[in-house]
Amino acid sequence: MAEDQLDLGDDRSLLIVDDDEPFLRRLAKAMEKRGFEVEMADSVAAGKAIATARPPAYAVCDLRLEDGNGLDVVEVLREKRPDCRVVVLTGYGAIATAVAAVKIGATDYLSKPADAKDIVTALLTPADELPPPPDNPMSADRVRWEHIQRVYELCDRNVSETARRLNMHRRTLQRILAKRSPR
Repeated sequence: MAEDQLDLGDDRSLLIVDDDEPFLRRLAKAMEKRGFEVEMADSVAAGKAIATARPPAYAVCDLRLEDGNGLDVVEVLREKRPDCRVVVLTGYGAIATAVAAVKIGATDYLSKPADAKDIVTALLTPADELPPPPDNPMSADRVRWEHIQRVYELCDRNVSETARRLNMHRRTLQRILAKRSPR
């Protein structure tokens, strides 16, 4: 699909909700170049307000925002416009949050850093089709990290309980959690 020939339909409205202002502006600019009519929000409250007043055809929403959880915006979007195509982004990628995002009505879930091409592909892939496989699949280290994050979230972010369940020393787990996710 060429960038200037995207089939966005009649309604090209796109809501982007992210509290990382430089990322928000860059993504908005990239999406406008691809033909979307972009509206930006930097908080859950602003995202919910726009979703209620002017429900968009498309949305990109960060999972963790300063004032709460981006899934709250997804819920409002599903309520106000059930056909809205929503992609949830996060810098804290974990399988558990991906499942929660999809259950609540997100079309897809991408880990940051996701570029505009990945986001457009996720937004425009028909619901009955699987998205194309990634060009760069997760490494074994990344899969391990995802599993640790999932268990950590299931233990309500309790390091001691997570370490016990993973049969790992608590300090080792703390070192792993302090590092950025592997690529």
